[in-house]
Amino acid sequence: MLPKRILIVGPSWVGDMVMAQSLLITLKQNSPDSLIDVLAPFWSFGLLERMPEINRAIAMPLTHGQFGLGARFRLGQQLRSEKYQQAIILPNSWKSALIPWFAGIPLRTGYVGECRWGLLNDSRHLDKQQLKMTVERFVSLGLTSSTKLPPTCPTPQLTITTEAQQSAMAQFKLTESSKILALCPGAEYGEAKRWPVKHFATLANHQLNNNWQVWLFGSDKDQAIAAQINQLTQNRCTDLTGRTSLSQAIDLLSLAQVVVSNDSGLMHVAAALDKPVIALYGSSDPSFTPPLNDKAHIVTQSLACSPCFQRVCPLGHTDCLYGISPEQVQSLLPS
Repeated sequence: MLPKRILIVGPSWVGDMVMAQSLLITLKQNSPDSLIDVLAPFWSFGLLERMPEINRAIAMPLTHGQFGLGARFRLGQQLRSEKYQQAIILPNSWKSALIPWFAGIPLRTGYVGECRWGLLNDSRHLDKQQLKMTVERFVSLGLTSSTKLPPTCPTPQLTITTEAQQSAMAQFKLTESSKILALCPGAEYGEAKRWPVKHFATLANHQLNNNWQVWLFGSDKDQAIAAQINQLTQNRCTDLTGRTSLSQAIDLLSLAQVVVSNDSGLMHVAAALDKPVIALYGSSDPSFTPPLNDKAHIVTQSLACSPCFQRVCPLGHTDCLYGISPEQVQSLLPS
């Protein structure tokens, strides 16, 4: 009997893609011989390559937000020959369901979302009270509609090789000569998710003075923030922001003894690497998208005005983050 072939239409954000691995693990647990392909942005391939459940990654030819009906039609036609039995569409947008429909995949599963009747023939109604976490919403799509909710969610677990770690260290002339604190000071959503620069710098200085290395991680959009932190530490940090590929960032994060991060994609990556993570929450909700490992510490002020889910504090003070002191975070670090 031929193995079941499943196409996953993946999300467009790093953190969501990490959480989607819980769905992949669930599918493999229930059908070990299944072949799972993931349709996702090309930038995510370095992450997908570290998920052993995936048979093949297929590049989405459009950027986030692009409609591109013609491109979706052509890719759908190309995928017809793959003979997928099921597609699971994780984004809720109408356009995200088009490619599986054009591909003629007989079972197309997803939440109703933007009125996707017809495009989906296994449409689920999202009960936000039963499925409070993003990971639960993903995993439930891999189960039958009669399954008791909320589902049990396996922990994401990225696979790292020593060869990849050594290659990344050699590329940036890094060593494991002392313990490593990884700081992830960015958060693409907005400043209401970013712990203050001066707090990151205070924490970094304390660890540097105790003979730790401090590595700064992030995309090119985080370089200005990282530069400010490094300036406040007399440039003693190793600033990797905007210099690494996503795959290199993952491999280097796997070498850290502890990771301190805003609620961001890299926070979820660090959790999937089974790292002790100290996760700092401001405008977002730690009960909705928490780091998915037992070693994580969630730090939040739990103010009456939070979570507000705003990019910029509507009250102008961002007390939810400024009120988290470096000393409070320092107390959670290993000695």
